[in-house]
Amino acid sequence: MRMNTTTPRVFIAATRQNDGKTTTSLGLIAALQKYYPRIGYIKPVGQRFVEIEEQKIDEDTVLMDSVFRLNCPLVDMSPIAVEPDFTRKYLESANNDALVRKIQKAFDRVAWEKDFVLCEGSGHAGVGSVFDLSNAQVAKIVGAKVIIVTQGGIGRPIDEVSLNQALFEKEGVEIIGVIVNKVLGSKIEYITDFARRGFRRKGLELLGVIPHQAVLSSPTIGLIREELGAESLNQAEGLGNLVEGVAVGAMGAHNAMGFFKRGVLLITPGDREDIILAACTSLDGQSSETMSGIVLTGNLRPSSSVLKVIRAMPIPVLLSPEDSYEVASKVHDLTVKTRPGDAQKITLIRDLIAQNVDVKKILASL
Repeated sequence: MRMNTTTPRVFIAATRQNDGKTTTSLGLIAALQKYYPRIGYIKPVGQRFVEIEEQKIDEDTVLMDSVFRLNCPLVDMSPIAVEPDFTRKYLESANNDALVRKIQKAFDRVAWEKDFVLCEGSGHAGVGSVFDLSNAQVAKIVGAKVIIVTQGGIGRPIDEVSLNQALFEKEGVEIIGVIVNKVLGSKIEYITDFARRGFRRKGLELLGVIPHQAVLSSPTIGLIREELGAESLNQAEGLGNLVEGVAVGAMGAHNAMGFFKRGVLLITPGDREDIILAACTSLDGQSSETMSGIVLTGNLRPSSSVLKVIRAMPIPVLLSPEDSYEVASKVHDLTVKTRPGDAQKITLIRDLIAQNVDVKKILASL
């Protein structure tokens, strides 16, 4: 079977998970549309998926399709879903040829009548090696050159990119260059200068340095509710409120008052009625400076008089079965992915990539 080799394409990989592949892919599709009006997207190997019409579709694919209306069947944009027992089954009966054909056919359908195809990897170059579909092998299968996305700093990104570079080169895949993501604003110039020198010594181009934006990694109250499986105790609007900080209410109400700041999520046991009432008092009248929300822990449901106060609060109040430590840990470890409804984030991502990545350099190297 001959796969389409004529449509221009690029493969986005990263040095580790959550380094910003999806952010980069989303911004790049928007930037490339100026040059290629009809763009296809494929994430050959997906690890986090949702069920759509009985098909397992990668979350990032759903995002790209809803933002760009890509006009490709979802099942072709997300051909392989790595379910929990996928690896075990593969090791029992290695059916690599079938998987390779599946990717090639999906790529052909995604590229049909398109001017360009963006392929998104999953994690670093070696992810998927266990079933002989590492990012390096997949990039080779789809015949794409690679852009590596890594995170801020100088030493670590260069070390990690070198490790990935070795695996791509072993598969005979060319790396166009590197994008350094999540760099603190004050360090942009310094890191751009030194990263460029460091990568050049490895024969790699620096394609862009993207400033860190706290809003892109801040979870919403809605996402936290989902992740905790928490119950809503009131009907307040504000599930879209961003959480920029966490305060655990384990002190006296008087001392807790100092933590009731804008963007803060208060986590406190449900029987700490003194803290709940203090929080309510702090909410009066200062609309723009209010906390994001409150999580009451330990499945401790407040008394009916306090519940009445909670129902009147202008911010969401949730009840979780877990204790305060577990809730705080889960919120801290939350992986915040951009979702189809995050219009504000999506606009920001488009601007970030357009302003900080050298798209013309990418096109020239293809």
